Formats: sequence, structure tokens, C-alpha cells
Amino acid sequence: MSAPERVPAPGVSPVTPIEELLTRGELTVRGRIREASNAVLLCSVTYEGVSADCVYKPVKGERPLWDFPDGNLAQRERAAYLVSEATGWGLVPATVLRDGPYGEGMVQHWIEAGETPEAGLLALVEGEEADDGWKPVAFAEVGEGRTALLVHADDPRLRRLAVLDAVINNGDRKGGHLLPAPDGHLYGIDHGVTFHTEDKLRTLLWGWAGEPLTEEAREVLASLDARLADGEPLATRLAELITPVELAAVRGRVAQLLRTGVHPRPSGQWPAIPWPPV
Repeated sequence: MSAPERVPAPGVSPVTPIEELLTRGELTVRGRIREASNAVLLCSVTYEGVSADCVYKPVKGERPLWDFPDGNLAQRERAAYLVSEATGWGLVPATVLRDGPYGEGMVQHWIEAGETPEAGLLALVEGEEADDGWKPVAFAEVGEGRTALLVHADDPRLRRLAVLDAVINNGDRKGGHLLPAPDGHLYGIDHGVTFHTEDKLRTLLWGWAGEPLTEEAREVLASLDARLADGEPLATRLAELITPVELAAVRGRVAQLLRTGVHPRPSGQWPAIPWPPV
């Protein structure tokens, strides 16, 4: 039996059926995703006769990073999910913190992509300009002294994700982290390197840099601004996952986006494109 559908809701919703399944269900490890840099275990989770696939990232399996040394990548993944839910866009699969076979960790609903993750969303093209329906990102070396233009689709789903990444300060938005589901919904995964106080935004979704935010995005950001105020449920839950200065930085990024009204540009003080890009 498949997992119950996520119940979309603006703001921070009560525990949804999929969150309850991920939190209360019995985890059974089925294998390891070896391509990941940290320990990522493919599991099944079962609760009251309902089952689903999920990934489990135990904190013990996190590899310390020079700029994220505290072993709290799992908390950041959960925080990214909460912010995603607060937008109402549902861009991050349901993500919870819980104990598992190898200790506390992050457990996230497994999304079966309907196609190769980046198919139809990213491309390398000849020439110096993007075709209609595509946004240019950067030139890339493709071997034998040749270069090609990296482009991404001018897709409203990606544009929403670009806004979310700007809010959570995503330092690793790669092509393989884009998961288009069979029903057309787009998800983003791998949000451990987020919420840093310094500008760490690294992404393949720079195509809208400097362009005005959509009216939808401005409305969502205004709602986020209110929900991040002291005492609000979202702010209270984030304060349990990230530090006070990191929470203040989230508020600052939302305020800046509202003030400027445009998608951010690369800072120039940090590599703008993740490596490897996929």
C-alpha cells in the first residue's frame, strides 16, 4: 500500500499522514545509496498497515564540513522542509527527525522521479544564447577545448525552487537534486548545507538573477516574513533546529528579497555553481 498523500497547507500545518507514517512507523533498512557523500540508507517504513519508501540519514553518518562542522545536517534538512511547507509550494518531500537503527537522523519520503531528474529541466546547448523557454546560466567546458551554454527551463516550478533556495541559503542546488514526480510536481532534495549566516547560495538556477520576483513569490515572502516573527509557530520550530543567528539570517534574507523585489545575483565571494553540477 502506498503512503497517504501529503496534505498541502499554507503555513506550518499539523502533522500530516505522511509525517505520522515517517515518524511512528517501523524502519527497515533495505540498502545504501553509495553515490551520496554521507551515509544515506534506503528504507521502508510501515505503520498501521501503511507502508512507504524513505531515505534515512543518520547523524552518525554525517561527514563534517569545514563550514558546517556541527553534525547538524539532519536538522537543517528538517528546517528546509518546514520552510517549504510554510510557502504552500510543497517543494521538499516530507522530512522528519527521529531515532532509527543507527541512531537519530533525518527520514524523508522517497520520491520516485518520473524521468531522469534533470531531463527537460537542464541542458547544454551550442551557441551563446538560450532558446525560447530556456534561461542561460553559465558556459561550461565540454572537452577538447569546446564550451557549451548551460541552460535551465523557464519553468515556474523551478522559479519557486529558486526563491526557496534564496530563503534557506542553499549551498548545493545540483541537477540531480531536482525530482519531477510522475504527476508533474517538482521536488528538491538534499538540503543539509543550508541556513548558513554567510551568503552560500550555489545553484544551477541562476537564470532569473536580477529579474523581478513574481507576484506570487512576493505574496509568499510577505507571508513568510510574518510567520518568522518571534512567537509564531514556524519561528518556534525553526529555533529548535538552527541557531538564533541563523534564524535571524533567514529573516534578513526574506526582508531583503521583499525590499529589492528581485531574484538575487551571485555574490562573487563564493563559487556560484555547485561542483559537480549534477
